Amino acid sequence: MSGTSLDGLDIAYCLLRCDEEFRYVDFELLAAETIPYPDSWTKRLAGLVDASAYEYALTDVELGHYMGRCVRDFRQRHEGAVDAIASHGHTIFHQPHLRLTTQIGDGNAIAAETGLPVVYNFRQLDVALGGQGAPLVPIGDKLLFGQYDGCLNLGGFSNISYEIEKQRIAYDVSPCNMALNYLANLNHVVFDIDGMMARQGKLNDTLLQRFNSLDYYGKPLPKSLGKEWFDSKFRSLLDTNDDSTETVNSHLRTVVEHIAQQVGLAVKNADLHSLLVTGGGAKNGFLIERIKVYSTQCEIVVPKSEIIDYKEAIIFALLGFLRLYGKANCLRSVTGASTDNCGGCIAGLV
Repeated sequence: MSGTSLDGLDIAYCLLRCDEEFRYVDFELLAAETIPYPDSWTKRLAGLVDASAYEYALTDVELGHYMGRCVRDFRQRHEGAVDAIASHGHTIFHQPHLRLTTQIGDGNAIAAETGLPVVYNFRQLDVALGGQGAPLVPIGDKLLFGQYDGCLNLGGFSNISYEIEKQRIAYDVSPCNMALNYLANLNHVVFDIDGMMARQGKLNDTLLQRFNSLDYYGKPLPKSLGKEWFDSKFRSLLDTNDDSTETVNSHLRTVVEHIAQQVGLAVKNADLHSLLVTGGGAKNGFLIERIKVYSTQCEIVVPKSEIIDYKEAIIFALLGFLRLYGKANCLRSVTGASTDNCGGCIAGLV
């Protein structure tokens, strides 16, 4: 799994078991690591949206080989039989209204490096069927973490999933770590550890109102966010000529409040009473505190660290598992596609 926040490549080695009808799946996380991206890859991926077609195509292949080598090295550190690799890849474009979504990291290159079959390009079929192609995690929420009323992921964006009348509903709630890390970088750090800088900042009520007034929040479901929206709609509200520590901390404080308020509205509207919170933002103590303030009717459950860190990678293992068996791994109730679908290309011999 490679997320929009560009913090690295998450690799999870999973054992999956299911009943004959695939109504229930049990998992065991055997080993997991995060491989941080070298600065060269971080800069290359961050700038790829404006690159030439040649550079885009070359990066797709070279990232696949890089990912494959990372998996191969991981396997040398963690011995055990492997049936297949499921790779989300790294999202460069996500504009479902144009039937466009692209995740690079060529699956054929990963297969060549590892000698294993690879399932990849999970989103494209759903988008072709008129869906958002996102979020994909909710089927894992349903099958692996169904003991909770809902699941909240605090990644590059915050997204939530829950059941309504036996159908899984999910959507992106707001920007999250993409915005927080952008601001933290202005303070010359990678991220705001435990929300300490945000805690020191002063809430900017005018900016908070502008965040909450963005058109996205009034749109009906299904809906999803992408980097293009963040760059054009959200980041523009943060960009000022003042990059002083005081201003940056104030912006961090205000973004945290915005995330918490939007999550609180989502929890209230869905009438949730227990919520599993994962993703990097679950380790931001100040953000969790503020979410609890706006979600008083709901038990906020932050699980053990390995689930926080690797839940998405575990679920993409599940998506690959379902693809290999020809079972639906993307839900129309979540994405708005014309039908449930079984997304993913397969490279290599099964």
